[in-house]
Amino acid sequence: MTESEEEELFLSLVEPMRSMGLVRDGETALFSFRALAGGVSSDVVLVEAEGREPFVVKHSIPKLRVAADWRAPVERAAAEVAWLRVVAEIEPSWVPRVLGEDRESLMFAMEYLDPASHPVWKAELAAGRVDVDFASEVGTALATIHAVTAGRPEIAAAFANEAQFLALRLEPYLLFTAGKHPFLAGTIRDEAMRIAGSRIALMQGDISPKNILQGPHGPVFLDAETACYGDPAFDVAFCMNHFLLKAVWHPEFTHEYRASFDAMKTAYLEGVTWENPAEIDRRVAKLLPMLFLARVDGKSPVEYLPDERDKAFVRAAAMQMILEPPFNLNVLAESYFPAAAQR
Repeated sequence: MTESEEEELFLSLVEPMRSMGLVRDGETALFSFRALAGGVSSDVVLVEAEGREPFVVKHSIPKLRVAADWRAPVERAAAEVAWLRVVAEIEPSWVPRVLGEDRESLMFAMEYLDPASHPVWKAELAAGRVDVDFASEVGTALATIHAVTAGRPEIAAAFANEAQFLALRLEPYLLFTAGKHPFLAGTIRDEAMRIAGSRIALMQGDISPKNILQGPHGPVFLDAETACYGDPAFDVAFCMNHFLLKAVWHPEFTHEYRASFDAMKTAYLEGVTWENPAEIDRRVAKLLPMLFLARVDGKSPVEYLPDERDKAFVRAAAMQMILEPPFNLNVLAESYFPAAAQR
């Protein structure tokens, strides 16, 4: 973002902040603004003023900041706010507090959580600071959110965001990847359509270590723009995929990533009350290798695997598991992690 673009962005925040009750007339000059890095689908701005608690203002953008042409409905900001509020009723510590929402500008404000006390889980995993108990806490929290929202027609109606989920998840990850691999296309497209038609529980849709803060009281989930009522297996697979990817990025920590994979899986399945845990275990194991492949050949490839040898390993491992789906997550882990460690 250029300096002039940043200035224009900051100026655009003033009226929405006023409408949210976060700034009064004559106070604008008191505030400083700083664009935060890492926003692919939104502008995220830290707002500070002496004597005030800092907060974050978030604004969805129509074209995501990736190499591919990836566009999505900007109305997704409302879905994120709604998801944060639902989860806050379940356990307030799992999400930042929503401070205000301005539907007209498609902006909302939430509390700012200091990285010193709330590091990003992705950074901790990459540095080898792997807290297996934290992975278990993520699994427990995710299962609780799914259990509380499963079979709730009023929540299904409030989160009927199928168009957004298609644009933000199924098309860029599964359908785009299917187009790159014709001999797998039918299998991947069938799975995408199955997910599109599922109505089981409330999905966050972007459960990734980059969107989870390792807080002093457990996980804090961010970036719920893709929230939709659907198959909770998507959330689990989307997150557990990153243990597979991190083992390619940092093979020296493969043992720790495997332990985290097992811990999250066990904690999650122990919390499954709305269906037979073995059934969702099977669905996650089937979907996971498709998402694994998507992170090198989809519209949003992970930035930390630029080496073609790493990509070739991911493709080979993913294709084998797609062609011969693992029976469950234990089978997947037993075959994948030893191979990753021996590269």
